[in-house]
Amino acid sequence: MRVKSDSRSWARAFADLKNGFQQRELWSHLGWQDIKQRYRRSVLGPLWITISMGITALGLGLLYSQLFGSEIAAFLPYITTGFIVWHFILGCLTEGADTFISNEGLIKHLPAPLSVYVLRTVWRQMIMFGHNMVIYVLVISVFWSEISRPGYVITEGGIPQPGLNWSALLAIPGFALIAINAGWVVLLFGVVSTRFRDIPQVISSLINLLFFMTPIVWSTDILQKRFGDTVSWRNLIAELNPMYHFIQVVRAPMIGNQQSWHHWAVVGGFAIVGWALALVVLRNYRARVSYWV
Repeated sequence: MRVKSDSRSWARAFADLKNGFQQRELWSHLGWQDIKQRYRRSVLGPLWITISMGITALGLGLLYSQLFGSEIAAFLPYITTGFIVWHFILGCLTEGADTFISNEGLIKHLPAPLSVYVLRTVWRQMIMFGHNMVIYVLVISVFWSEISRPGYVITEGGIPQPGLNWSALLAIPGFALIAINAGWVVLLFGVVSTRFRDIPQVISSLINLLFFMTPIVWSTDILQKRFGDTVSWRNLIAELNPMYHFIQVVRAPMIGNQQSWHHWAVVGGFAIVGWALALVVLRNYRARVSYWV
């Protein structure tokens, strides 16, 4: 008589998540060690994260502000915050797909919940996000008078913005919402990638396309200025791109831009649907990950 296995149960799936959160010292320590290991023997250490982001944002900000006829004082904060949020999303996508593959040794020898490795990856990306926020503080300090002025525009002829004020605090729950999405992204793509090793390559191939199609180095004002208010596929390029909404829930309050609750609705909807899919995958395949890696 064959005994039915209880490895595929919702109780075990939720217990994995619960036990993972309870082992905070483990995944937080591993996340810090990842950063230290990456910059071992480096004089500046993790400061290279900040320096790299600052150089990229400054270089592209100077270039694209001239191409789009924008004032550097308004465009550089826009592109800097976009890069900071994009870097977090990018890290969760690319490194999230390799989460369990890169932790093969620990998974096979350390009896820990799978969620520990998910939290390790997300925590590591949050640390890097914190380092990059130094650039944001510097840019805001330099251009405060411009972006705190009501009615400033990102590009010439663009929509007047309300200016930076206390609504900037909405960036905190906005980032929390993105981090919640990061959890299911790492879990779902991490498990699927252990079975289908082409997934990380597919993600890497699509990243550049997603970057240029997302309003990071360009503004949606450009589309409206070029094509007007007529509804067409050109105007929907941004709205149909989920990355745009993910970036806006953090970037808009950080630089005093107009905020729309439909961005929050889209990101919240992705969190609900994404976690539902991730939990199904965790329930059905968590026991197989150690064999697939």
